[in-house]
Amino acid sequence: MMRNLLVCGLAAGVCAGLLATGFARVVGEPAVDAAIAFEESDTEPAAEPVGTTHQHAAGPLVSRKIQSGAGLLTASLVYGLAVGGLFALAFAFVYGRIAQLSPATTALCLAAASFVVVFLVPFLKYPANPPAVGNPDTITRRTLLYFAIVGVSVAAAVLAVRLRRLFAERGARGATVVGVAAFVGVVLVAGLALPGIQEVPADFPAVTLWEFRQATVATQLVLWTALGAIFALGARRAMTGRGAAKRSVALAARPGD
Repeated sequence: MMRNLLVCGLAAGVCAGLLATGFARVVGEPAVDAAIAFEESDTEPAAEPVGTTHQHAAGPLVSRKIQSGAGLLTASLVYGLAVGGLFALAFAFVYGRIAQLSPATTALCLAAASFVVVFLVPFLKYPANPPAVGNPDTITRRTLLYFAIVGVSVAAAVLAVRLRRLFAERGARGATVVGVAAFVGVVLVAGLALPGIQEVPADFPAVTLWEFRQATVATQLVLWTALGAIFALGARRAMTGRGAAKRSVALAARPGD
């Protein structure tokens, strides 16, 4: 069963990655191009006296065409595979433990929760910036802070699930409310405690920044929605379809059981 779920997760991740790539290529790339144009115009070398000799700076190791084409596709597929595999493991863990829901409904709920926990909460604290924004000297610090808020968000989600189960076992009607309140409280405190990062240049076009962040949120929404929907179809077939029924019959017919 776990093998089938993992295959479903990987397949759903690849499909979701392809859909997200196509969406990002159409919606997100114009904002990226505008940000790169701003960066290039802001760093144009000053005019040099006639007769001065110098060496031209080498171009980028990977061209912009490859970055926005094969590079974007490869990154999305690898990310989709990784997320799909982890999603399958998470589904196997939560199915039947949080609520008595069908495999399809569990997959859709898990995808929605993952979008909020893994992406939206960290994004609200540290929103994505286009290529022209950010100091290269602080990339390590920014990366550590981002993973810190992701870790806090995931830990808060686990805490919320456990609190909900605890209060539900005691017959409390507001068990879900308690869990949600615990999650919001933990991430809110962490968000206020962690330092902010403000490296957007004062003259950077606000419209470009807004469009880039909108495209980032929309791309992630497409990814997680597609992942949840495709996995829901596969999980329902794997757990309640003909294959599962045949395996149950075969197990029941084994001698000595």
